[in-house]
Amino acid sequence: MSKMISDYELIQRFVNGEQSCFDQIIHRHKNKVFAYISLYIRDQALAEDIFQDTFVKVIQSVKRGRYQDNGKFVSWVMRIAHNLIIDHFRRVKQMNTISNNEYESDLFNSRKLSDSTIEDNLIKRQIQKDVRKMISYLPDDQREVVILRHYAGLSFKEIADITNVSINTALGRMRYALINMRKIMEEKKISLTLY
Repeated sequence: MSKMISDYELIQRFVNGEQSCFDQIIHRHKNKVFAYISLYIRDQALAEDIFQDTFVKVIQSVKRGRYQDNGKFVSWVMRIAHNLIIDHFRRVKQMNTISNNEYESDLFNSRKLSDSTIEDNLIKRQIQKDVRKMISYLPDDQREVVILRHYAGLSFKEIADITNVSINTALGRMRYALINMRKIMEEKKISLTLY
């Protein structure tokens, strides 16, 4: 099948019995959805479980006719993943989403670092650690927008869709997050410069 087929058409074919069409949809969007889940869930096995649960819910909702095409299939899937993540944290009664414990390949570490000197690596890692720490001090709604924008690479429109708020609210949360991060830098005397 050609990549020109829309998500909606693949869904219609799936509903009409073509099972392989759903595999195609998963293949088309899996990287983005898994990256989003991994931003919150640092445990690989748990992230994979939530990823699978997300697509199980997507299949159930599609089969029940609950998906109406509005050109926002990925946003809809991300919202389902988002709700499952929230449910997970409610169950565990813990919202420390930026924790980096026992997780070596960290989203904040860039492959570009391998080209620089060891000293630069150490300084950059310290900066990344400081940024992680500052983000962890933010209120949940502001932290979420920063993560979705800068680490998942989503647009403010996508963020608004996933978090179920207006674009202006998403933009406002980002603005307040940046203001709060500047305050945290001053209070904690954090400097985010290489030299």
